[in-house]
Amino acid sequence: MATANESVQAAVSLDGALAAALVDYDSGMTLATAGGGIDLELAGAGNTEVVRAKLRVMGSLGLDDAIEDILITLGKQFHLIRLVASASGQGLFLYLVLDKSRANLAMARRQLQTIEQALEI
Repeated sequence: MATANESVQAAVSLDGALAAALVDYDSGMTLATAGGGIDLELAGAGNTEVVRAKLRVMGSLGLDDAIEDILITLGKQFHLIRLVASASGQGLFLYLVLDKSRANLAMARRQLQTIEQALEI
């Protein structure tokens, strides 16, 4: 089991990782951060809107499923949003910024899943 701070530290240690945050998407509040090069408070609040919008669309479509992760691909970066599935982590997501030229997206997704599963709130 890992704390919020340990989880974001583990995420930012992944190959190509630039920054990571744990965010509450009910409030938009960032609970823990690691790394830099980006305003993680602003990114957390903005990505809260992305998660909320996707959840609304899923509800409107009547999809009975859960979001695992959301990928945003930029020219030089990947932004990965991983919803926390544990009962204690309901309403939270891990946000990871990766340098596209140095990261292996498939490995990062897999490792972020492992970090998310170990998170204890």
